[in-house]
Amino acid sequence: MRFRLLPSDEGFFTLFDAAAANIAECARRLSHVIADDNGDRSTDAVRECEHEGDELTRQILQRLNSTFVTPFDREDIHELAEKLDDVVDDMQAVAARMQLIVQRRPAIPELKQQADVMVQMAERIVNLMGRLESMKGIQDDLEAIDQLESQGDTIYREALVRLFSGEYDALDVVRWKDMVEAMEAAINTVEDISNVIESIVLKHA
Repeated sequence: MRFRLLPSDEGFFTLFDAAAANIAECARRLSHVIADDNGDRSTDAVRECEHEGDELTRQILQRLNSTFVTPFDREDIHELAEKLDDVVDDMQAVAARMQLIVQRRPAIPELKQQADVMVQMAERIVNLMGRLESMKGIQDDLEAIDQLESQGDTIYREALVRLFSGEYDALDVVRWKDMVEAMEAAINTVEDISNVIESIVLKHA
């Protein structure tokens, strides 16, 4: 790591850890919404995580604006904060679509598989964030996230094959295509977080 004449504000790491934990909790809650075929598709629990993510992002950016010496580059802190916020926004968008578009219809299998991939990726982000301060031992989690993202791509393609196989009527094809695309976007945003962390570590190695 770079030598600094002045001590940096290490409080950022606590906030980043909290944001990562919030993402993992949001992913678990979203997975529950998708898996609950008999439920009312309430998005309240996911929305709580989205609000918590907004608050944590506000705290990170406020700290950034008031801190003289940061643990790593300001633009990287800003980008990481934005990506952490984006992914809970993406998950909230998926939950809202479940409530508004598909309602009580049982989710297609691929959407449930995507949700499971999201949970696993979010848990890996928690691991990565816990190693950000030391900037060591991140490779296994980076590789796991990359593999999970590839798995998500495969599931997405399988979903499209199912939807256009003639198994569903035209309206349901539109409904579920919108859902799996929204989930694919959320999965890609999780990978973006890992890419930002990798870039930070490479700069300071």
